[in-house]
Amino acid sequence: MIIDREGPVPPYRQIAADLRRQIEDGTIPPGRRIPSMVELEQTYGVARDTLRKATQVLKDEGLVETVSGMGIFVVNPPQVDGS
Repeated sequence: MIIDREGPVPPYRQIAADLRRQIEDGTIPPGRRIPSMVELEQTYGVARDTLRKATQVLKDEGLVETVSGMGIFVVNPPQVDGS
């Protein structure tokens, strides 16, 4: 994905949208770790602070959570009670 640095959407929002799409389409399934900050830096060509903002957006949306010492993981969707 190429980041549009001149457009109206900030780069961190573009990255969050791309990661969200990957989560929603199953490319990064529930329980799986999203790529590391180093991998994301290489993929998107942005600073770590930008990536932290992007992952914070996903955390705020409840899509991912940080597991201390392990990384950022896609949360499992809530179970729907079938009764």
